[in-house]
Amino acid sequence: MTNLEEAIRERAYHLWTADGQPEGKADVYWLNAQRELLTETVEGSGSEAAADAAPVTTRPAKKAKVAGSGKRKVRAA
Repeated sequence: MTNLEEAIRERAYHLWTADGQPEGKADVYWLNAQRELLTETVEGSGSEAAADAAPVTTRPAKKAKVAGSGKRKVRAA
């Protein structure tokens, strides 16, 4: 078992006991714990890389062209 799996199992157990140990929801607690730990890992490693990255500039979006109905007005003679 990897360290990540052990950390997820431990966190899932703490979440489960904090909720009163409901039965039949092990997968929910596992996924919540997994999400928490992976988010912490990504945020922790991403903050250093974000500081070194060049700023991103964006251009304003082009205005959309509105299509006509296809009908033209005809003048009466």
